[in-house]
Formats: sequence, C-alpha cells, structure tokens
Amino acid sequence: MTIKWVSFLAGSFAGAFLAILCAGLIAIVFARPLIKWGIGRFTKRLMADRYPENIWEMVSALTRTSPRIVVENSLRASSGGVIERPFGSPRKFLDFDGLVFSPAQLATLPAPENAPVDMMITIGPLAQRPLILNIPLMAGAMGYGIGVSEKVKIAIAKGTAAVGTATNSGEGPLLPEERALAAHYILQYNSGHWSKEPETLRQADAIEIHFGQGATAGAASRIPPKYLKGRARELLQVPDGEGLVIPSRHSEIVKPQDLKPLVDRLRSLTYGIPIGVKMCASGKLEADLEAAVQAGVDFISLDGGQAGTKGGPPILEDDFGLPTIFALSRAVHYLKKRGVKDRISLLTGGGYATPGQCLKALALGADAVYMGTALLWAMTHDQVTKAIPWEPPTQLAYYTGSQKDEFQIEKAAQSLENFFQSFAEEMKIAIRALGKTSLRDVNADDLVALDEWTSTVTKVRLVSQPYEIVPGASSAEAEPAAAAPTPGKESAEERGTEHERRSVLSLFQTF
Repeated sequence: MTIKWVSFLAGSFAGAFLAILCAGLIAIVFARPLIKWGIGRFTKRLMADRYPENIWEMVSALTRTSPRIVVENSLRASSGGVIERPFGSPRKFLDFDGLVFSPAQLATLPAPENAPVDMMITIGPLAQRPLILNIPLMAGAMGYGIGVSEKVKIAIAKGTAAVGTATNSGEGPLLPEERALAAHYILQYNSGHWSKEPETLRQADAIEIHFGQGATAGAASRIPPKYLKGRARELLQVPDGEGLVIPSRHSEIVKPQDLKPLVDRLRSLTYGIPIGVKMCASGKLEADLEAAVQAGVDFISLDGGQAGTKGGPPILEDDFGLPTIFALSRAVHYLKKRGVKDRISLLTGGGYATPGQCLKALALGADAVYMGTALLWAMTHDQVTKAIPWEPPTQLAYYTGSQKDEFQIEKAAQSLENFFQSFAEEMKIAIRALGKTSLRDVNADDLVALDEWTSTVTKVRLVSQPYEIVPGASSAEAEPAAAAPTPGKESAEERGTEHERRSVLSLFQTF
C-alpha cells in the first residue's frame, strides 16, 4: 500500500513538473509574438485616441504639475486639513555649489600630509563658561516626544559624545537618559511651559532661546492627543486626553527689548554658560540680529530655508525664509559691521549634507554647523531595510513611528560616530590642501565664486577676476584684483554701511 502511494506521489510530481516545463516552453515560443502584439496594440491606441481619452494625458499633466504637487493636493483633498511634510522643502535654492576652494600648491604650499589639524571651536568665547567642542559639527535640534523617539535621542547623545561635540534637546522635554549620556548638551528654551525649572536649566552646557526655525518659521505647533502618549506626555506635563500647543511667542517677550532681561536671568541661573537664540532667516534679518546683539547673547543659531523638520506645512517649508547661503552671508556681514563677530558665535543650519558644504560655510564666517536630516539618514543607513518598502524610514525614528521598537541604539550610535569622524577627516584633508593646519585659519579668501550671483551674495571673488601679484611682494601679500577699490568706491561703501546700521537701529528703537 505504501509503495503505491509513493508511486502515485512520484507520478503526480513528475506530471506537474512536465506540465510546468511545457507551459514554460510554450511561453518562450509565443512570448515574443504576444509582447509584440500587445505593445503594437497599445502604441496604435496611444497614437490614435483623442487627447481627452488618451492615457498620455497623464504624462502631459504631470510634466506641467509635478507628481509631488499632485500627491500633496490629493492629501489635502482627502483630509481637508493642513498636511505635514517631513524633511523640509524639496525646492532647489542657490547653495554652496557656486563656490570652490582655491588649492595651495606653489605660491602657497600645501601642509604636510601628516600635519595635525586643529578642529576645535568655542561657542560663546566671552561667556563665563564657554562651550568648547572637538569638531565644528553638531547635532541639530530634534525634540523627544514631539519629534523623535527615546531610542533616537539616546543614540544621538552617544554618537555626539564619542566625537566630543554637542547634541540639542529641541523643543521637547529634557530626557534624563539623553542628558546623562551626552558630553555637551544644548537645551532649547521653548515657548511652552516645560523644561524651565532652574534645576533643569542648570543641566545644560548652553541654552538656546527658540524663536523660529527654517522649516516652520515662527509658527505655532499643535500635536493632537493621539500622537502624544506614554512617557513624553508625562515629561511635557500634558494632562491625559489633551493635545499640546507650542505657542508662536514667548510669554515673557512682548517687544524686542524684553529679550535682554531673559538672557540675563538665564545667564545668572546657569552660572555663566553661553546663552543664545535660535531663529529662521527673514527678509528683516539685520533687525532680528540687532535685537539679539542688544540683548547681549553669546551665540546666534540661524536656520536657512533648506532646514528640515519632523513635519511642517508645505507653505512654511517652501515659501518662507531665506535660503541658507543668503542667511549666512548677510549675518556674517552684519555682525562684522557691528564689530561683534568675534564676541558672538554664529551657528548655521539648513540643508547641510556634505563635508564640502560645511567647510565652505565655516570659511564664509560660521563658527559651527548643525545638521538634522543628514544625521537621521546616517543613523538609519542600513536599518531602513526594516521599514522599506512597505513603510517610510521615518517610522523607525519618530516617536509615533510604527517601527520605532526595531531601531537599534548601539548600531545607530556607532553609525553616527563614523559619520562625524568621516566628515571631520575629509575636512582636515581639505584644510591641508589649503596650506593650513587650523580650522580657524580658513576664510573667504580661500574660496572662489563660479558665477556672479554667488559672488554678489557671498562677497567672494569671482573666478573670472585674476589674482593680482604685487611686484616684489610675497604670495601672502598678493591681493585679488577685485580687492583694490576704485576711487570713491570705498567711501560709498562706508556710507552705505552707516546708512544700513542707522536704519536697523532706528527700526529697533521704534518697537
């Protein structure tokens, strides 16, 4: 009986195999004619149907209106509410690609390949307790609970501590585990009611008063109750069943002059750590900067329009704020004209993703660069396979993410450490290639602008302008041809600068 069943099963499998083999052979024989017939029929209809009945209408429509906008408008049609897009604006702005470094070779010799390069920076140099970092790269503000998960914050704390740089609390509450693991901790003083107790403020190495950010300007944020559960709700001190509102304004500040008493109070409470402000770049940037200067801040964190966020209305991400290179260049120019650039540290953020971009920003006058989106991608670089293709990678990192429990802290922390080390090492190679051995010696004279618009924005010499060699002078004494002012030009620039300064001061005094 058993032999019969074995024979039956073997015959069945053999028959099935032969049937599949025959079907495959038939498909191979007839596949080409069938494909040719199908494509021919489709092409004939494509070339003959009226446009309103033709599928090519979709191609034409999506060429005129991008697929991104079609999808976003569909989301609006579905929800009837404000949609939130992660990672900031996809718009392409003028960026650092219009600048290149001028390599040292003969007139200026490169530094030896094994020469040590000093990458240390100081935030708030005149503060009683300045913040000193090993590298000029920092983790941007990402709030626990209102943005990313506890695991992500812990991984960032570990990764930044390993390379001797700072992490930032964001607008969320202070997470004790993050503070314990971070080597340097910047606490955002938010417009809400949490994390403002003296004992909390004293745990910071620097305090950043939040007024705005590049991706969402200075608008309020609202988090529905269903997205605010568990420990984050407790640390934020939000009652059960209630949502969270992060106001657009600080209750202590109703006019620009109110900033100084707040800065003085925070400096006194924390025994002299650097106190700064975080803001997005507006068309009235100089007036915002003047308010910060008048308040006596130790640093200014300036977000450009390419900055990212957990999720923001596309109208704020796409249509508000100055692009990063405009914001940085104007801020450096104004702080120098006010004579405070050496006293007030300038931190820049918004779309930085390569070592070259970061070093160019530092050459233009930034003291440090903070990154957010690039860090998240670095930490999840091979963990994203746990989410894709069925879920976006954000589900691994967000506090409300469906896959946040799959996020591996140690792996992410190591990836972040590698990311920072790689950036720093590439920047060191570039600094040696400029003939220098210290980040502090890199400046705008090491850059050349490839187009007139970038040159105008950054005040960097245009590539078409020859470098003027002064007879009998060393290469260090040579000057770009464009640097020599024409008769009467210098006085005109001075008059323009004085007019600009008085206009801003006048605007500030009218508040």
